[in-house]
Amino acid sequence: MSVIYQPSNVRRMRHARRTLTTLAVAVATAAALTMPAAGAATAAPAASGAEAAAGPLLSYVVNTRANHGQVMKAEREVVDNGGTVLIAYEEIGVIIARSADPAFGAKMRALKGIDSAGASRTAPIAAEGDPVDVVSPDSAAASPASLQANQWDMKAIGADRAHAVSEGSRSVVVGVLDSGIDATHPNLAPNIDAADSVGCTDGGVPDTSFAAWQPTTSGHGTHVAGIIAAADNNTGVVGVAPNVRLAAVKVVDDGGFIYPEYAVCGFVWAGHHHFQVTNNSYFVDPWLYNCQDDPDQAAIVDSVRRAVDFATHNGVLSFAAAGNENQDLADKTVDTTSPDDTTPVTRTITTSCLDVPAELPGVVTVSATGALDARSYYSSFGQGKVEVAAPGGDRIYQIPDTPDKNGRVLSTLPGGTWGYLQGTSMASPHATGVGALLASTHPGATPAQLRALLDAQADPLACPVVEPDPGGSTCTGSAGNDSFYGHGLVDAFRAVTM
Repeated sequence: MSVIYQPSNVRRMRHARRTLTTLAVAVATAAALTMPAAGAATAAPAASGAEAAAGPLLSYVVNTRANHGQVMKAEREVVDNGGTVLIAYEEIGVIIARSADPAFGAKMRALKGIDSAGASRTAPIAAEGDPVDVVSPDSAAASPASLQANQWDMKAIGADRAHAVSEGSRSVVVGVLDSGIDATHPNLAPNIDAADSVGCTDGGVPDTSFAAWQPTTSGHGTHVAGIIAAADNNTGVVGVAPNVRLAAVKVVDDGGFIYPEYAVCGFVWAGHHHFQVTNNSYFVDPWLYNCQDDPDQAAIVDSVRRAVDFATHNGVLSFAAAGNENQDLADKTVDTTSPDDTTPVTRTITTSCLDVPAELPGVVTVSATGALDARSYYSSFGQGKVEVAAPGGDRIYQIPDTPDKNGRVLSTLPGGTWGYLQGTSMASPHATGVGALLASTHPGATPAQLRALLDAQADPLACPVVEPDPGGSTCTGSAGNDSFYGHGLVDAFRAVTM
């Protein structure tokens, strides 16, 4: 996962992805919240095998038919070929394994009954936990009483008017697949669903202990959570759907990476717990785009797609950030940033190379807009790729008439504070919040029905005659079906009244 901080004089923070520049707002200290630790998650028994020591220890995804007998057979074959099984997701036929044998992936792919197999990273497992760059505040803070006045984003999508009709249903649970949520934050504590929260960063094995889903090196997930459902409790800010529940699904490790096994764990967890919607403000590391002609990347796409399909079939509509690369997802040609966990190389790519999970079937891809309802200068786009647009912020070209005059998005941060971030990471949770309102007003709606409602409620935006960013990319299509905004800007008020 890769959050990219801009401008260039701000150091790049690895992987709370799809977010740009942060401003910490030191406002208040959270009251302590006692959260009991949940019981241990049930996982498949780990099989132990003698691992070859010829190369670095890597994680692998091994994909096979989703039935008990075949998964058990594949587990034995993992061990026989010098690997160790961490967990088997029998319901989707995905096994997470580790091996130090450089030929392990090829050996597994050669076996009958193995659909695909490949390394899920290029850095050795021992290299996990690299420090994350710290981004310093760049201006003074506002006081808690004035924070909502700086939420230009909520007015842009009619959330303030929507709340007079509905703030969402307590029966709706939103899974925040991210870096964890600060459960003690006074703006979030009323809506945290501890029983449905989990950590997935220990090799993709679910861990329901409280510490496993709390933020450590990144406040990204806490910021995303506040956009979706910061409580309407006269504290700080208010989210799009301030009465729904939030489940923290931690998929970002302390090095800032979201490896495929973490995402698989998160989507399967969402499916088992029947969340109505999930937010995914990241791309799966280590490849910005996964190309099907590479066996490792093909296996990554296969495993995460299976997990997303499982979640969808269990009633979950998933939202994902389009990315901050200012790139046309419908016309990819080059990738200079991958792999991002070792040394990137420049490679030629095509549209068959996928941004995961944003370009997987069934996922709602969200582009970013600023305070002028125009595409944010960094937002990726693409005809037939972007489904809807939502506020992500634009600190350069689209400045709101608010007390702070800050074009980024204000939301919660760990430690009982608030701050500004911008990126498609912020756009996606606005759309997710609208999805949660739709699920609240249309209980029992399937993911396909919610998606149709989402498309119908969007406010069509035409391609701009002149973009606020003079170096912007070309928009194609017509209002309601264009490459910048898809069906249009999400509309929270329309979502609760349609």
